[in-house]
Amino acid sequence: MTVLSSSRTLHLLPLFLLLPIGSAITLSISNRCSNTIWPAAVPGGGKQLDPGESWTLNMPASTTTGRVWPRTNCSFDSAGNGSCQTGDCGGVLACTGYGQPPSTLAEFSIGGGTDFFDISLVDGFNVPMDFLPVQENTGAGQACSRGPRCVGNITAECPSDLKAPGGCNSACTVFKQDKYCCTGNNTSTCEPTTYSVFFVRGCPDAYSYSRDDDSSTTFTCPSGTNYQIVFCPPVDISASPPATNPPTPNVTGPTHTNHSSFTTNKIIGIVIGSIGSLIVLIVSIAFCAYKLRARQHWEMEEGVEEFRELPGMPIRFTFQQLQEATDQFRYKLGEGGFGSVFEGQYSEEKIAVKRLERSGQGKREFLAEVQTIGSIHHIHLVRLIGFCAEKSHRLLVWIYYSHEHDTPSLDWKTRHQVITHIAKGLSYLHEECSKRIAHLDVKPQNILLDENFNAKLSDFGLSKLIDRDKSQVITRMRGTPGYLAPEWLTSQITEKADVYSFGIVVMEIISSRKNLDTSRSEESIHLITLLEEKVKSDQLADLVDKHSADMQVHKQEVLEMMELAMWCLQIDSKRRPQMSEVVKVLEGHMSIESRIDHNFVPQIHLKPQIYQAPGDMGVIVRS
Repeated sequence: MTVLSSSRTLHLLPLFLLLPIGSAITLSISNRCSNTIWPAAVPGGGKQLDPGESWTLNMPASTTTGRVWPRTNCSFDSAGNGSCQTGDCGGVLACTGYGQPPSTLAEFSIGGGTDFFDISLVDGFNVPMDFLPVQENTGAGQACSRGPRCVGNITAECPSDLKAPGGCNSACTVFKQDKYCCTGNNTSTCEPTTYSVFFVRGCPDAYSYSRDDDSSTTFTCPSGTNYQIVFCPPVDISASPPATNPPTPNVTGPTHTNHSSFTTNKIIGIVIGSIGSLIVLIVSIAFCAYKLRARQHWEMEEGVEEFRELPGMPIRFTFQQLQEATDQFRYKLGEGGFGSVFEGQYSEEKIAVKRLERSGQGKREFLAEVQTIGSIHHIHLVRLIGFCAEKSHRLLVWIYYSHEHDTPSLDWKTRHQVITHIAKGLSYLHEECSKRIAHLDVKPQNILLDENFNAKLSDFGLSKLIDRDKSQVITRMRGTPGYLAPEWLTSQITEKADVYSFGIVVMEIISSRKNLDTSRSEESIHLITLLEEKVKSDQLADLVDKHSADMQVHKQEVLEMMELAMWCLQIDSKRRPQMSEVVKVLEGHMSIESRIDHNFVPQIHLKPQIYQAPGDMGVIVRS
């Protein structure tokens, strides 16, 4: 939301406190465009409207900052999250902010005896629009002024400097010069330009920066009137007829030239008629301006103070601190998923810092996950010691366990220990925390070993919290190619996605090779496909690490471990074990499921993408 938009809120907010409560109104929003429109309303939320569809929206009484704008060219996933070229809503039905330009904007203030409304092109243009009062709802002796119309689709004629995907930007937004922004006290610098003429000619009823007199672009109705908003209205339908007795706003003093088409003079007139005291108005405006600025500051920081007030939170780093700790993110340890991991130094400790990219998380969601993950304590999980949530930056910080030398080839006992430790860490995440935590990036690079080869699962940068009362969560794909469970094709995920990845890691540890290895022959590139073939031909022993004599000595135990891995690799997630059951099998307290389907890769499986990490954070068992 721009500063200019904020100024409108500043002018209207006191009315909520001072004006008499009006009647709730109904907005009937119709889409007559040939394409789908996603109208957003504040207050009200959002809606998808296919061609010919309508949406009836009940607007609360005394809505002093109402807005409706068309979002265009949107795409959403199955959870309703997505993006639009226009708008800043967190999903199809979750509009809490104002639309980002360019957008054709309907604005209104209702209650207090008189409604004010307009169509604004201050933020640009993307869809033709009508904003028409439904006349039959007015009371006896009262009438509306006509409603504003912007029926021409002016996108095609937009000056090349202002062109944007699906619309036409405001010259003020593009050039950020006073002469294009006729607001406040800078009207003397305003110049008639090609851009000004373009908007006036295309939408003469609409308010734009080219208008230093907004009286002709502000429309009024008695409170309680209902309205119709039409996107792409038919050009041959005449505008609403002028009122027989249009009310004359009580306006005195100089013409208001702010972005707001609801002028200060009109507001003062309404307030004087309502309360009879200019002093009360001034005091109220000052108070509300103070409250508004405080709220805007909080919104700009997106609740940064929230992070400091929560008990049990990890250390909150500034972005600058982590830049310095990592020497400007110089030493990359690895990358994948939604970001890269860098080595750093904090006090006497070496740290690993994951810089999240394309996470799609707001600060509130990120905070919730940090709070939960930061509270977990388990011997086989690397503890999250800190985080950064500053502006668009999202970073997570762990203690970094490194080895000065290459990891030696491990004997069977050590490999069994590593597998057991991973299973215990995952079991804790899935079944012992207040919320189920799906790690969603289980792979060797995220398994760290201390000097005694005790394994710790690290990097919760892609983790997803799942409420105990939910069977699954819908999320967009995250993780590393080569370790993704089949259900990622549907985006309907449970913690069982980790079980499948765990099965892959077990096979990698047993065979001392990566799941996807392009250095091998074509038929051996994909380890899990090879596993399918070997189990069906009764040749599982061919996959045991041939370079380790100790592995060959314990071949029978290794083959039993393969059976456990295959149980975890079931395509149907419901047929996979819980990680607590895996732990019981590893400790000898439970038998492996005997009815295992030996198909581990879906038939629609595409040729795998090859993922090559530039470095490891932990162990990959070497041959």
